[in-house]
Amino acid sequence: MADVARRPRLYYGYVIAALAFLIQAVFWGTYRSFGLFFNPLVNEFDWSREEVAGAASMCWLIVGLMNLPAGATVDRFGPRRTLVICGFLFGLGYLLMSRIDGLWQIYLFYVILAVGMSAADVVPLSTIARWFVKGRGTVTGLAKIGAGVGMMATPLVASYFIETHGWRTAYAALGAIALVVLLIIAQFIRRDPSTMGLAAYGASAQPSSVRQKEEGTPLRQALHMRQFWTVCVAYFLLIACSEVVMVHTVPHAEDLGISSTGAAGILSFLGGASIGARVIVGVVLDRLGSRQALLLCFVPSISALVWLQFADSVWMLYVFAVLYGLSHGGFFTLLAPVVAQLFGTVSHGAIFGIIMAGGGISGALAPLLTGRAFDVLGSYRLPFLIVVGMAIAALVLIASLSRTPYQLGNEQRARSGSA
Repeated sequence: MADVARRPRLYYGYVIAALAFLIQAVFWGTYRSFGLFFNPLVNEFDWSREEVAGAASMCWLIVGLMNLPAGATVDRFGPRRTLVICGFLFGLGYLLMSRIDGLWQIYLFYVILAVGMSAADVVPLSTIARWFVKGRGTVTGLAKIGAGVGMMATPLVASYFIETHGWRTAYAALGAIALVVLLIIAQFIRRDPSTMGLAAYGASAQPSSVRQKEEGTPLRQALHMRQFWTVCVAYFLLIACSEVVMVHTVPHAEDLGISSTGAAGILSFLGGASIGARVIVGVVLDRLGSRQALLLCFVPSISALVWLQFADSVWMLYVFAVLYGLSHGGFFTLLAPVVAQLFGTVSHGAIFGIIMAGGGISGALAPLLTGRAFDVLGSYRLPFLIVVGMAIAALVLIASLSRTPYQLGNEQRARSGSA
């Protein structure tokens, strides 16, 4: 008799979820600290905001574009190899940033760390999508809490190092921690349950000697579907909004006379608020579906962006951070399980990577254009208003999202099974 796939007392999928949590915390906590280095770089080297924002924009562009090959690499070679390479490059980029003395070096070193950053979502989230069928959205939300924890804690650590030891030491410390932790995590991650003779959580058990066949819409077919492009364009707009907020909110706060520590608190409040949202939207996704979960995220998002137009004190910016954090955590948590729900897992890494690649383009352009607008206009008012318009456009797109053939097939099988 074939050796039937087993689920031991400690299901290894829970270990995968914990590792995903740590991966998210290290990558996103470190990466989202960029705003704290913004003014120190401008002040020390007398560069314009457009020049410094250009490095962040280029970095995000490369992160987005590299999501496609990173996702395909996870599909083909597995998450461990991908994380080893990307974790090393990410940490190395930050270590090199501690030694810069020219603008060109920022751009070069951010290319290196950006290639590494491309693993931040595709490695942990595509892996979770393969390990969990039941509760996929909830587990993804729990793992994405790591990003919120990282975004809440790391800016405070980076701010401490900047104020007490200087920005160079802060870059070196962040790089060393990221490199060591990510390389250790990579040794314990596994692509899917069949590599350990297990079945995905919530799936019917399969013989451990046979690799479980993945289901879903192949990439080539997904590229011809309206639902795929709807999600692509919506996230193109949402990531543009997110990157403007993450790059320019701290400089905006400091322009209003808020201290660097108070401005760092904005990012920490945003990260903290995103923690609860990541779990809530995962549960909503599992119970109500992708469209309803995404629509709920727009309530705090648009409210926050409208509030930002009038925020001119630290408490008002903290209110903004809390509201926006709720939506930020939701949108970034939902993408991977939404892709799995709409298109299955057979090409999950590649489809996820393409959507993130589009976001890489918008996330690169939006902060750069915002920095340019500030240099010309001397104010963030117009670009912040444009961000509100982009969020509303994304809402309209998600509202038009319909079920895919893969979803309809799953629903029909479920009805047949319960009949």
